Amino acid sequence: MGKILFYLFFIVTRLMAQLPLKGMFVISDIARLFIYRIFRYRLKTVRENLKNSFPDKSQKELKRIEKAFYKHLCDMFVETIYLLHAKEKAIIKMCKFNNLEIFYDFYDKGKNVIAVTGHYSNWELFCLFAHYNKHLTIGIYKPIRNKYFEKFLNNARERFGAASVPMQDTLRAAIKYTNEKRLFFLGLVSDQTPSDIHYWTTFLNQDTPVFLGVEKIARKLNQPVIFCNMRKVARGKYEVELVTLCEEPQKTKPYEITEMHVHALERLINEAPEYWLWSHRRWKHKKPADYKHEQTA
Repeated sequence: MGKILFYLFFIVTRLMAQLPLKGMFVISDIARLFIYRIFRYRLKTVRENLKNSFPDKSQKELKRIEKAFYKHLCDMFVETIYLLHAKEKAIIKMCKFNNLEIFYDFYDKGKNVIAVTGHYSNWELFCLFAHYNKHLTIGIYKPIRNKYFEKFLNNARERFGAASVPMQDTLRAAIKYTNEKRLFFLGLVSDQTPSDIHYWTTFLNQDTPVFLGVEKIARKLNQPVIFCNMRKVARGKYEVELVTLCEEPQKTKPYEITEMHVHALERLINEAPEYWLWSHRRWKHKKPADYKHEQTA
């Protein structure tokens, strides 16, 4: 059954992707009618997340963000389909990277880099780092049950020369390439809800559990940490600005790097809230009254 579903998906998306990207936004507008107005996809979750994240915003403003979010969500859906099948030259035009000299400077210094971002704008476009980067680009992914889909998605992400690594193998891969003295760029999307909670912070006005993977790897291997600000400038057009958060992680205090990248994402979301993934059940866990975080990260 998994194989059949995959081939149905492949055929349908292949046909859709024959349209120019501008034409695919017509599909996005139609999809938004069904997803937002008719099926009301996770609308209760979106509204609750927005209300709790922005207690000072008016109902009118929250409604504006909600509508803009569903428009972006459908845009991202068709853009991702386009990414899976489009030619490399067309994909490169979708995203501009403004200050890659930060990476090049670290490469010349013989340093690996950890780049962190969130589910903001269209994070699938970060596969383009491998096109520009001198480092080996490593993309971390969460394995899915259907291995046909997983292989297809990873092949699409690796077209520009990246290596896909399962989430559970992140540290192992980082140590392996470090021992091989192969310079690498490790890309992590850090705003998912951890299944094993060790640290809580305040994020978007709420108690929020966060992954410690970025900090643990950075401090263990003393690798610089970069945050990737991706901004949507038009439908199908994005720009990325790189911000250095920390050059010497082993000199930081426990949880300092975690707080840095969490609040870098928070600032980006506050600029244009509609481009974050509000349909994700980010706050499904509640902070225990007797919580005390571990002393080391």
